[in-house]
Amino acid sequence: MASAATAPPSPGTPANLKRIVAASLIGTTIEWYDFFLYGSAAALVFNKLFFPDSDPLVGTLLSFLTYAVGFAARPFGALVFGHYGDRLGRKKLLVISLLMMGGATFAIGLLPTHATVGSAAPVLLTTLRLVQGFALGGEWGGAVLLVSEHGDAKRRGFWASWPQTGAPAGQLLATGVLSLLTATLSDDAFGSWGWRIPFLLSGLLVMVGLWIRLSVDESPVFKQALAQAEARKAARASDDSEVEKLPLVAVLRHHWRDVIIAMGARMAENISYYVITAFVLVYATTAADVSKQTALNAVLIASAVHFAVIPAWGALSDRIGRRPVYLLGAAGVGLWAFPFFSLVDTGSFGNLILAITVGLVLHGAMYAPQAAFFSEMFATRMRYSGASIGAQFASVAAGAPAPLIATALLDSTGGSTMISLYVIAAAVLTLVAVGCAKETRHRDLADVDAPVEDRPAPAEKADARTA
Repeated sequence: MASAATAPPSPGTPANLKRIVAASLIGTTIEWYDFFLYGSAAALVFNKLFFPDSDPLVGTLLSFLTYAVGFAARPFGALVFGHYGDRLGRKKLLVISLLMMGGATFAIGLLPTHATVGSAAPVLLTTLRLVQGFALGGEWGGAVLLVSEHGDAKRRGFWASWPQTGAPAGQLLATGVLSLLTATLSDDAFGSWGWRIPFLLSGLLVMVGLWIRLSVDESPVFKQALAQAEARKAARASDDSEVEKLPLVAVLRHHWRDVIIAMGARMAENISYYVITAFVLVYATTAADVSKQTALNAVLIASAVHFAVIPAWGALSDRIGRRPVYLLGAAGVGLWAFPFFSLVDTGSFGNLILAITVGLVLHGAMYAPQAAFFSEMFATRMRYSGASIGAQFASVAAGAPAPLIATALLDSTGGSTMISLYVIAAAVLTLVAVGCAKETRHRDLADVDAPVEDRPAPAEKADARTA
């Protein structure tokens, strides 16, 4: 009979799994709401409120620079949260990340502007953006792992894709609140005080998310891994004990190739998303002469479709594999880059919706399987660190500068051709990275210690036992 320390964790009951999914989804929705709210505000009002002495497009560049700072902090969040998440558990760190993100966002709503405190205003804004980025760097890995390690292995792609819907849900919520405010307030009222309302609402949302997250259980796979580690320590002084204390060292020792693949996989996914959802607000309102309200409404509608298709792409990855779905999405966003801007250039609301919606549907083919794909690459005792590092280090080179680079290209060339080529180059990088990866959908997350290449699929283990 297997001991309690080595018995495989039983899959969660449907009711328990749905509660875990709901907790992860609501938490990620709130965190992405906070993060995207800043991006939308950076495109619409922060250039005037915090950088008023600059040319409008230069002010937007400076505004997006503070936006990019949040991405720069994400790898540090991944390192810290990953380290303690692999030692202490997924749930504790998710509660901390939610409190940090919500607190920083609420504080942004209270910030004095440049007109009140001068150059101190952008400094304070940048500091709070750093806190946001640090918190989000630790959020993603914990949220997807909590679901992946609870769920049914046969439907892991589907269930793990639900925390991913927190991104479009957060985008939907942030854009919806901003759209409502810009529709009901004058430009003067919105610029004076209305922009603060969405940030202050974060305080209420965090209380709801915190209550839900505190009600769920720790990952059974992590608890099994922790029990096994404690059993080994009690039995003997293991050579691996120091590595377990430093999950980052273990990741770089056993999974450096997987980290590089994860980073490459993120390039097209991250860059295309921020071009489609954040930069499009700048491009549509400046180059295509579309109103702020129209651009926000188009992103709002497209985000709703994005939310709906992500679980469908996740379910498809359970049937045909993570790699084929991911490759389809990467090729799709590359091919869509030129048609995207051609449609936006028409200034038609219908074409704007079509451009953004198709782009986000194709993006979803990468984003949906990503949660299960990255989780399955790493062993349990280094999974939080590995998945977070692979995902968040890529964000510094991908999502962070994407709106900034796109805005600079628009400013220097006056057109969208170079921006399209920029997206296509990112798609090529992702196609190469995912093409070099191994298919992971049959991996057993309960295999605690072995790197991916050494872990047999469940069918192989069954064959070995009956041989």
